[in-house]
Amino acid sequence: MLLVFTVIFAALAFTYINGFHDTANSIATIVSTKVLTPRQAVLLAAVTNLIGAFFGSAVAITIASGLVDAQVATMPVLCCALIGAIIWNLITWWVGLPSSSSHALVGGLCGAVLAASGGRWSSIIWSIPGKKHWWEGKGVLWKVIVPMITSPVLGFIGGFILMTLLYFLLRHWRPVMVNRVFGRLQLLSAAYMGFAHGTNDAQKTMGLITLAMVVATKAGLFLSAPHWLSWLNTPEGTPPGYLTPVAWTITHLPSWLQFGYQPPVANPQVQFIPVWIIIMCALIMCAGTAAGGWRIIKTLGHKMVKLHPVHGFAAEATGATVLFTAAQLGMPVSTTHAITTSIMGVGCAKGFKALKLNVVERIVWAWILTLPASGAIAYGFVRVEHYFGWL
Repeated sequence: MLLVFTVIFAALAFTYINGFHDTANSIATIVSTKVLTPRQAVLLAAVTNLIGAFFGSAVAITIASGLVDAQVATMPVLCCALIGAIIWNLITWWVGLPSSSSHALVGGLCGAVLAASGGRWSSIIWSIPGKKHWWEGKGVLWKVIVPMITSPVLGFIGGFILMTLLYFLLRHWRPVMVNRVFGRLQLLSAAYMGFAHGTNDAQKTMGLITLAMVVATKAGLFLSAPHWLSWLNTPEGTPPGYLTPVAWTITHLPSWLQFGYQPPVANPQVQFIPVWIIIMCALIMCAGTAAGGWRIIKTLGHKMVKLHPVHGFAAEATGATVLFTAAQLGMPVSTTHAITTSIMGVGCAKGFKALKLNVVERIVWAWILTLPASGAIAYGFVRVEHYFGWL
């Protein structure tokens, strides 16, 4: 039982760090354009992240059951996975690089499971192709690697196209009017960004905690637990009659407000995410947002390209759309990749000279190193546990 709570604590620690590491990315532009103060932006991010966390669970399901062999992912192994992700996140946060917490978590999980299985590469689910479309596939290739490449490309191209279109449409506007109008519109784009971040990033540790709960339940660790802890039992799959938080809320509204809504039929082969995990992860991430995201905000908002409200609007709208679309497809893509490349695309629409390539180069190197670095750290911790006989 102690190991279970250790994993939960480590996962929440990662979520908290993700808050001041990744959620800072989602509010960087609106702070840098001075539309909102950091305190106001944090409050906006907290509310919209919390709302977004309740809309869908495809990303959490991917982490919980679509990347590694659950039989190998024991409590000590999950602890090592989280340690690897946390250490890499702290390193990149300390030097002010907006690297990906998503890929740090995936890398840590894969590295830890690989070490625990004695180097058996088949313990990682690499590729299960979709029956009709590639985005329906499962495994690291389709859910992590392909989105890791395509999401930055889409962010860059989308930001460039949207900003170019805005330059054309607003070419006769006075700068004062542009700043006034898009200062207000950026409130909407920032809220959209926070909501999209909640639908994707807030779900990643939900999936890992759910994986830990499923493993503990199958091992019978909760059989001797007192009755008031019965809510910890998390069976594999989806129990009959289970409703997502959104579906439960809608079905409890007056009939005239349901507009004929029919809740989705439960699929017993799909892992459900307990509501208490959703609420806990969302709240902890919001707390982390308030703790120390200025290093990342400074890199994104000031060092890469000078931003005005219209640029912030274009970058946030593009980045949020990439995140939200990926979340609906169950892809744990990086908020960092989405918003950073959107800012790059917006900057390039202004002119390639506006982009500071030395900062971009450092960020790209952080992206390249994240998966192997976090995986190697987690791998090393598992080997240490093996050496001392703890695993």
